[in-house]
This record gives sequence, C-alpha cells and structure tokens, in this order.
Amino acid sequence: MTGAAEFDAVVVGGGLAGLAAAHRLAESGRRVALLEKRDTLGGSSAMSGGWFAFSGTDLQRRVGVADSDEIFLSDMEASGGGAADPRLLAAMVARQAVGIDVIDRAAAWTDELKVSAGMTRARAHLVRIRALLAFLRASAVESGAEILLARRADELVVEGDRVSGVRSGGSVFRAVDGVVLTTGGFSRSRELIELFVPHQAAAMPYGGPGNSGDGLRMAWRHGAGLADVGHIAGTYGQHAETTDDEHELLTANYLGAILVNAHGERFIDESLSYKILGSAVLAQPGAAACQVFDAVVRARSRPGVPLSDIDRIEELGHLVSAPTIRALAEALAIPRATLERTVADYNRAAGGGRDVFGRVGLVNGVGDLVPVLEPPFYAYPAVTAMTSTYGGLTVAPDAAVLRVDRSRIDGLYAAGEVVGGFHGASYMTGTALTKALVFGIEAADALARG
Repeated sequence: MTGAAEFDAVVVGGGLAGLAAAHRLAESGRRVALLEKRDTLGGSSAMSGGWFAFSGTDLQRRVGVADSDEIFLSDMEASGGGAADPRLLAAMVARQAVGIDVIDRAAAWTDELKVSAGMTRARAHLVRIRALLAFLRASAVESGAEILLARRADELVVEGDRVSGVRSGGSVFRAVDGVVLTTGGFSRSRELIELFVPHQAAAMPYGGPGNSGDGLRMAWRHGAGLADVGHIAGTYGQHAETTDDEHELLTANYLGAILVNAHGERFIDESLSYKILGSAVLAQPGAAACQVFDAVVRARSRPGVPLSDIDRIEELGHLVSAPTIRALAEALAIPRATLERTVADYNRAAGGGRDVFGRVGLVNGVGDLVPVLEPPFYAYPAVTAMTSTYGGLTVAPDAAVLRVDRSRIDGLYAAGEVVGGFHGASYMTGTALTKALVFGIEAADALARG
C-alpha cells in the first residue's frame, strides 16, 4: 500500500492492548486499522505466563478468598512504593469488570489462582493468554478491522495541534478520530535501557522481540511526558539459556526456596517482589543466584502453571539435584561448608527463630516458611531478565497521552507496556496484563467519545 488510507482510528502495535483496542473499536462500528511491525501478533503478551490481577472475582468467591477492590488498590499502592499515579490505579480497579467480561467471552479462564508478588490475597488469575489473543483478533477482523502485519510505524502525523494519523514507509494512515499507541516497551533497546536505568543494563534482554521503544520515541518527539522509567527493574527467575520460545521463569522461592549467590550465601528476603530480587541479584557475583530447595518444595510443582512449573524446568535440563547439601554445593561449584552453614542457619529461622533477612513468609509475608531438610535437594540457577519495561508515557485516566506540562496531546491515546504511572517503584504480578486489556478498551472508548 502506498499513498494514503483513511480510518476512524489507527492502532499501532498488535499485543494484548492493541488487539483489545482494535476489537473494541471495530465492534462499535469504527473503521480501524491495526499496524504491527512484526509478521506475527502478540508481542510480550504472547510470551507472558498469562497471569492477570483481579479482585472480587467468581473464582475467588468459589475458593473462599476474601478480596476486595479496596484491598487490591491498597496492595498496588504498597507494591509501587507510593510512586504510582493513584488516579490510574483507581481507574484500573474501577474498570476491571470490562476485562473480566472479555475473558468470559473468550472462554479463556483457568482454575489457577494464587498469591504472588505484591499481593496480600490470592489475586493472580491464570488466563489462557493465546486463546484470549486469538479471540480478540478474530472478533476484530469479523467486525471489519484491518490488521496489517510487517507494517512498522515511523512517525505520527500531526495537523495543527492534533495527531491525525501515522506514517509507515511510503504510506500515510489517516485517523479521523485519533491514534492509539500500543507498541510495547523497550526491553530490547540497549540504548534506552542505558539511558533510563543504566544500573539494569546487565539484565538479560527479554520481552517482545519488537519492543524497541518505537511508540515512546514517536510520542516523546511531540512533547509527551514520561512516568516511572527510573524505577524499571528486571525480573529474577529466568535461566540464562532461556529462548523466546519458552516462558521459563520460576519462582520456587515463593513455594519455599531460598536464594544463594556464588559464595553459597543468602543475601535478601526471598519473599519480596521478583523485581526487588532482580535488582539484588544483579549486584551478586556473576549477576546470578540459585533457588535452593528440598523434596517438599519440589513436590509443590504445578505442571503447566507458569512461575511454579518445576517439572518443566527439569525437563529442560536446567534443574540440579543431589542427595545432600554438600553434594549439591559440589554440583554448583559453591563452597560446601558455606552452603551447609547457610542452609542450617535458615532452617533454624524457619523452625521458629529469627531470620537475619527478616523473612517471615513465602511471598510478600504470606505463607509459612519451609525448612530445607528433606532429600533430595535441588537448585535452579537463574538470572535477572528484562521481561518488561513498566515505565513509559504519561497518560490521563482515559488513556489520553499527556505532555510534560500535563496538557493533552489531542488525538493520541496509549495503553499497555508503552505507558507509565501504573507500577511506580515495583510491580504486582498480573497488573501488566490487566492494565493492557482494561486500558486498551478504555483507549478505544475514549477515542470513540472524542
């Protein structure tokens, strides 16, 4: 296609937020084009574990979890260290029903529910993410949306003070009502990582292969503000040989494991957010740490459940096992006496003593500690991976992009990983996918409202 084509709306980026926006716009009767620079859809969402954070759901009620919107909001504020935009958090909690409804329609729920990073209640819902993405795509196309692959957006078209389209190669895609940026983050951009969070540059690049910061750069060029970029941190728990085809993150520490560095020493409370753990691991020798646990924790594996599937880690050949702690230390090339002492000290704390790092629970203070006692013993060597960059463009609660001076950039909306303000200093499991789905829909509704 060359020349110009006119639509009511143009969505840039084909991950969860983009597909949600295109689906919503097309179902409302708008003429919409979705541009995706790669030859496949899904982005970071397709590579994710599929965890969503919701409160007050049917599943929570069925299993007796006492959660509420107020507790959800309080937990997000706490996990973000008070640095997130409270207006955005309140809007996400208030609008989560629209996301729940879409997952219902996609028939993408599972029965998996757990407590994870940043939560005081079991709020992480496992959703069949590829089924959800497929539903959104099919629905959008059926309702008339044009999805164009291998179409990189080069720049925004601005007429006067209003964004009126997108330029892609030799083509201009005019957008009568506006443009929605859903281009993902910049986990694959060494330049932007070193610019915003140079202390995280040693993290393993991960996330969507196309996540090089395109949307951020396009909006930044027109005065868009930025939020949370200085707080971005990698996620601990990924094997150094992980590929883009395998979601291999393991958080056995939330099941009871301890973390030890190359010297065989613990260095942090393992129940903290995997973002906080990620930064701590980057400061360890070799920027790596092992999750060490026993047969009791090994038996807690949840096959097929991301973050808890120890069986799959073993199938991949990335799990180390040994009959004794001494033998495990030898297999890991860790000082034997040190690892034995580390495990003995932790076991005393788990048995009712005081933990030197203040650990009192499995995850975020929830759950009873598990001593490392029952052979055989296991270790998972893991590193910090930049799975997502949860800081980005400044937006209003209706997903409109804001300039540095907080004025609105007319005709420009954004949702998903390209946006900042939702996470602050850290990150609650599942909130990235929730905000992508909820605010992809909100961006579409706001654009349609004009």
